Amino acid sequence: MGGEAAGAPHYHYERAGPGPVCGIDEVGRGPWAGPVVAAAVILDPLAIPEGLNDSKRLSPERRAELAALLEARAVVALGVASVAEIEAMNILQASFLAMRRATLGLATRPALALVDGNKAPPGLPCTCRPIVGGDALVLSIAAASIVAKVARDRMMVALAQQFPGYGWETNMGYGTRTHQDGLARFGVTPHHRRSFRPIHKMLCGADSVSA
Repeated sequence: MGGEAAGAPHYHYERAGPGPVCGIDEVGRGPWAGPVVAAAVILDPLAIPEGLNDSKRLSPERRAELAALLEARAVVALGVASVAEIEAMNILQASFLAMRRATLGLATRPALALVDGNKAPPGLPCTCRPIVGGDALVLSIAAASIVAKVARDRMMVALAQQFPGYGWETNMGYGTRTHQDGLARFGVTPHHRRSFRPIHKMLCGADSVSA
């Protein structure tokens, strides 16, 4: 079966499930800018793309190829929580919100959700099982990690065209030197997470200077 090479994620958890099983993962908890994005994926056991793995272990080109295959062969949905929602409820709760939106967006209602991490998002429409390191262990979670990563990267590339100078097209909103230099030169944008400590400190510093 596709994707079950030695050392790769496997389909064992899905086989043991009580019906349609989706994998859920999110990307974008750590960046200083941009939304948090989650994906939910129900794989077709007869059409699993070869080479599914934790998105961090794949090249951008391979992630894009696999995301396209998953869109064609699996039941896939995205959920997004905006910067405003991250600010209103904190990054953990915003991640849970994105996961709920992704799961509710699936065309097929799952009976079980396998979620990367150690916490079950509240409010899912099905039973939930958190799995620590799930994106490296479970095929459907690995698939979700790929779909979410590709989707968020594309969002950040689009935002980089609107707000050049921060390097979002390569750093995806993380606090790299290029991003820090952009903040020093151009200031904070509406897409920055103002509650995150580096951005908050910069804003407080600007307020003290202008006072």
